[in-house]
Amino acid sequence: MNNFKLPAWLLGTQTRAAAAPILIIMMLAMIVLPLPAFALDLLFSFNIALSIIVLLTSLYTRKALDFLVFPTVLLLSTMLRLSLNVASTRVVLTEGHTGPDAAGKVIEAFGHFLIGGNYTVGIVVFIILTIINFVVVTKGAGRIAEVGARFTLDAMPGKQMAIDADLNAGLIGEQEARRRRSEVSQEAEFYGAMDGASKYVRGDAVAGILVTVINLIGGLIVGMLQHDLDFNTAIKNYTLLTIGDGLVAQIPALIISTAAGVVVSRVASDQDIGGQLITQLFAKPEVLMITAAIIGGLGMIPGMPHFAFLILAAVIGGAAWLMMKKKKAAAEEPAAQQAEVVATEVEDASWKDIVPVDTLGLEVGYRLIPLVDKGQSGELLRRIKSIRKKFAQEVGFLSPAVHIRDNLELRPSGYRIMLKGVEVGSGEAHNGQYLAIDPGMVTGTLPGAKTTDPAFGLPAIWIDSNLREQAQTMGYTVVDAGTVVATHLNHLITLHAAELLGRLEVQQLLDHLTKETPKLVEDLIPKVMSLSVLHKVLQNLLIEGVHIRDMRSIIETLVEYGARTQDANELTAQVRVVLGRAIVQQLFPSGNELSVMTLDHQLERLLSQALQASGPEGAGIEPGLADTLVIKAEEATRRQEQMGLMPVLLVPAPLRSLLSRFLRRALPQLKVLSHTELPDSKTIRVTALIGGSA
Repeated sequence: MNNFKLPAWLLGTQTRAAAAPILIIMMLAMIVLPLPAFALDLLFSFNIALSIIVLLTSLYTRKALDFLVFPTVLLLSTMLRLSLNVASTRVVLTEGHTGPDAAGKVIEAFGHFLIGGNYTVGIVVFIILTIINFVVVTKGAGRIAEVGARFTLDAMPGKQMAIDADLNAGLIGEQEARRRRSEVSQEAEFYGAMDGASKYVRGDAVAGILVTVINLIGGLIVGMLQHDLDFNTAIKNYTLLTIGDGLVAQIPALIISTAAGVVVSRVASDQDIGGQLITQLFAKPEVLMITAAIIGGLGMIPGMPHFAFLILAAVIGGAAWLMMKKKKAAAEEPAAQQAEVVATEVEDASWKDIVPVDTLGLEVGYRLIPLVDKGQSGELLRRIKSIRKKFAQEVGFLSPAVHIRDNLELRPSGYRIMLKGVEVGSGEAHNGQYLAIDPGMVTGTLPGAKTTDPAFGLPAIWIDSNLREQAQTMGYTVVDAGTVVATHLNHLITLHAAELLGRLEVQQLLDHLTKETPKLVEDLIPKVMSLSVLHKVLQNLLIEGVHIRDMRSIIETLVEYGARTQDANELTAQVRVVLGRAIVQQLFPSGNELSVMTLDHQLERLLSQALQASGPEGAGIEPGLADTLVIKAEEATRRQEQMGLMPVLLVPAPLRSLLSRFLRRALPQLKVLSHTELPDSKTIRVTALIGGSA
């Protein structure tokens, strides 16, 4: 917010300190002293411009504490509108009999614009605008401020205790502790100030309605009794003036109320309010330029007071241009010397230009090259080797090698993971820093760049190395840049295991088994089935997260049932029964009791009927039944995860394949087992009933 500088005369200490008192005295003077119509035009134009600046500033602000002065702006803008209402009411009641321009061109123009020749319609539209501002925008902004203040104050003791604990443990110094306490205090004071300031906005909306009614009724009385106007003339003059006055006040009020809902407002700081108004509200030339364009556009509308709007737009635009010019001059740097372009002869295309697509690829930005450079002891290379070894031991086949290359088109600290030439994951890893991952139970906040864990999407912060121990003390999971990339790569390799298992990998797996059990492999291929059928069965298992380490049991099962059918889905179901013990062990590593979900009997019967009618693919499930099944399964899965249990659905064997394929896209974490896959030694505890009550 403070990157731009205003003229020295405007930034003087005395000028800033006197800004707020002078502004308040001027507003109080407007209540007492009569103002000419031209002065009202300028003040109403300034009020509209101020509301636009506040709204745009709130939108450009990155965090709430960057716009600390907002509650004060809210209060002062409300007082300004009320002062203008009093000043305009005086002019309307004393000079309204002279015509619709008695209170200035702005009120007359807005009155004509809204009424449009129909006073009844104008009154109704104005009432609707006022109700929207009072009931929707103002009330909503006040509620946001109230809730924010409540939660901030409730969390304040815990934050103070965390700071004291860090100080006592020696993790931070006295100066850092003082800074954190000041920040916590500012945050609490900020929300409290916003809660109080929102009450002024709501009161201003009520006052606007009352002032409008008083202007209309009082104007008729004054015009008809004191100035002998007939009823039609009086209603015409005073309705136009009243509606114009109310509209020119309600539009800024509506904009300010909107800004109040966007910004979480001001907290007390070391600067006085006048200094905050000058240095924060008028600090962005982009805001002033947009405001000048809007005000200038209003000044060019026929019927509007051109002089007031255009003069104000010129002043604001000129100030923004000067600020942008200074910014550009300060940011100019000597141009870098252009490298000489060496013309190279273009060779004719050949078959050598066709490069095979890597099955697995890792591209890194130039700042991550030390992690993958052998000459710099790249630790990521060692981690990738460990990942492939662990994957082979757990899943059951050797994944393709990861081809690593640098890519200057990526961000300096960026990387992306490619599968068969297509990006399947990307992220950033800052070499030399640590990623502090929030597992949901941390006791404080850390300075650094906020992000998310690229592998699992948890909130995280990139921190400097000197904050590592402090982050671990607060409950963060702290990992280095190489581990971040390696974990993300490991997660994606496991997730896409089925795509990594190609025909080449299957043949290599068979060649490896042939060394130990040549007769077993010979009995399967090519006597019973082709390599493509075996490939499809193994892919089906991997798609559902089933490891294929026990290839001996898989091949023996396929030899037994391969003579009866060559359907890969049916063969997969038979293999799953044989691997049932391993599947259950993978899902439930400990204990003999399996906490599972089941289907309601009625829903199970309907799905069985649909399966019989449509065949094994289940294409004939009625859409309403399908939607109900997905909704009920999502609810049960969510409850299962909240209880800390693995979401597993236990169904009859004929329904398992259908439900697994059907629910896989919506609920990838849900595993579907059949009764035939459960070992006899395990006991079942039903924790949820899909389609019925849990």
